[in-house]
Amino acid sequence: MSRRPRYIRSNRPRAAGAPDAPDTRDLDYLAAASQPEGPSLFARAKQAASDYTTRNKGKVAVLASVLIALALFASYELLRPLPQNLTQSRLNEAVEYALEQRPRPPSVASLAYAAVIPSVVRVNGYDPEAENPTPDGGGNTAPQVELPDTGHLEEDFHEQYTAVGTGVVIDTEGTILTNLHVAQAAERLRVVFADGTESEADIVGGRPDLDLAIIRPRILPDDLQPATLGSSAGLRPGDDVVAIGFPFGIGPSASAGVISGLLRVLEREGDATIRNLIQFDAATNPGNSGGPLINADGEVVGIVTAILNPSGLSTFAGIAFATPIETAAGAAGESPL
Repeated sequence: MSRRPRYIRSNRPRAAGAPDAPDTRDLDYLAAASQPEGPSLFARAKQAASDYTTRNKGKVAVLASVLIALALFASYELLRPLPQNLTQSRLNEAVEYALEQRPRPPSVASLAYAAVIPSVVRVNGYDPEAENPTPDGGGNTAPQVELPDTGHLEEDFHEQYTAVGTGVVIDTEGTILTNLHVAQAAERLRVVFADGTESEADIVGGRPDLDLAIIRPRILPDDLQPATLGSSAGLRPGDDVVAIGFPFGIGPSASAGVISGLLRVLEREGDATIRNLIQFDAATNPGNSGGPLINADGEVVGIVTAILNPSGLSTFAGIAFATPIETAAGAAGESPL
């Protein structure tokens, strides 16, 4: 009969500090020791996430987009400045500041002046046989125009000095409207255009009853610009107007004012009465005669004809008259419309 082996526990003492030796009789311990170690918790979680992402790519992409959008929105909300508490007073201050900072617009008078000045001419009357003539470079002579002594303004400018007036070009042929008393004040006429071109001029028509003359220069500048003719039919007292001319030979000069009245009658001693005149208060003096009266759009609405001074002086006293452009242009065979 066989006998079971016997295991004898050793009573040999262990070395100091040595770990307890496992009980070789514990089979569970031996089995566990023989198995390899499994993956860590982090590795198992990472693998699970990777497997989920692979199986649900679409859902993961949508989720990621939502998270990114939420993150951006949260960042914007954190970085956005706090809204200002706008009150009506602060809004008014902002508007006033903006208005103060913008460039000042040009005046109505300056815009109207710029529109018509290329068409304005100076009309010089002179005597070709006058003493001490000044050569003009074109075979003709003309005396120098001197400015009057301001202490003797009451003397008639056209009698004391070489005749000077104003005219305006109304068509591409160079037809110029002016006053008859300007055109007939001297034996010969010479006009000076806005670009400096000078030319002898001839009277080609006139209306003595309206104190109007039509003159035409012999030489025209290359860039001749006729004025735009308007209509006096729409004028009302108080409308802005500008008179352009060469008062006392100084100019071109602009003076702004308003329409003072319409359908005025001017009685002239020894001359025909002129009717249907435009009364205005823009400063005019000898030398403005024949110049254009223009509206705020730079359109010629009249031809400056006369001034009225109850004192008898031939200087401005606040009342001036212009012939409506319909009448003046009609005398030259032109229609302003």
